[in-house]
Amino acid sequence: QVQLVESGGGSVQAGGSLRPSCLASGRTFSDYTMGWFRQAPGKEREFVAAVSLIGTSTYYADFVKGRFAISRDNAKNTVYLQMNSLEPEDTAVYYCAPTVLRMTTGWGPVEPANWGQGTQVTVSS
Repeated sequence: QVQLVESGGGSVQAGGSLRPSCLASGRTFSDYTMGWFRQAPGKEREFVAAVSLIGTSTYYADFVKGRFAISRDNAKNTVYLQMNSLEPEDTAVYYCAPTVLRMTTGWGPVEPANWGQGTQVTVSS
């Protein structure tokens, strides 16, 4: 399994930017499509974005609306999420994970999911 450590969250005002990162260790990082997910208080965890094995293709949830950009650096075993034009609705704990697209349920973590501790993003209005 891949071990994951997220960092780079924080507190910003609406319209601000953050760039969380996720450092992976364990199995070969470049073997996986990687994704970001988020979980807001009282809500289920949801897909945010994914990036292909060498970073040539990216995929986003509709609510991203061109505000976020996912990228990866395989030499550093790290995946990033550049978040711009943040909104209070983006407040959540953000997690990264190896990710797969399933025909029935859409984007989700490779099972069994091995979540890290996440990084908190708080956006105030």
